[in-house]
Amino acid sequence: MNLKQYIREIPDFPSKGIVFKDITPLLNSPIAMEEAANALMELVGNQKIDKVVGMESRGFFFASLLALKLKAGFVPVRKPAKLPADKISITYGLEYGTDTLEIHKDAIQAGDRVLVHDDVLATGGTAKATCELVERLGGEVVQCNFLMVLELLNGEEKLNGYEIRTLMRYR
Repeated sequence: MNLKQYIREIPDFPSKGIVFKDITPLLNSPIAMEEAANALMELVGNQKIDKVVGMESRGFFFASLLALKLKAGFVPVRKPAKLPADKISITYGLEYGTDTLEIHKDAIQAGDRVLVHDDVLATGGTAKATCELVERLGGEVVQCNFLMVLELLNGEEKLNGYEIRTLMRYR
């Protein structure tokens, strides 16, 4: 199945010059969603995974499905003031400014084998910050996987040293 046909491109969103990759048509099709979930599982292979970490908010959709299929825990990584219990945070640089992510302190145990998932790998800042949070809690990032990679933004360079898998690539 060509999953790219389920990705809608929205020009000039959220700002002029950006072509946003909208995954909602994929999420709206049970057939495409199942195909994507199964293909993402194939990217993991036979690796033992204890936790699947998904980044707010579009990473939650497939990260939770992957966790279920892998019989692993699901761990949300969120923007500030969204998680209720004790947490750690990381602030990281963006092209224009900074952003912050948080994770519950008890979400990852020392030695947990972790799959990090998000919908898109763009500049790599969010994924790199998430990997750092996992490692600060003692987890081992086994793999980072994505629905798609936007190659022109060079996010894979920021994740140098991590195993990266994706279903789709855009140049």
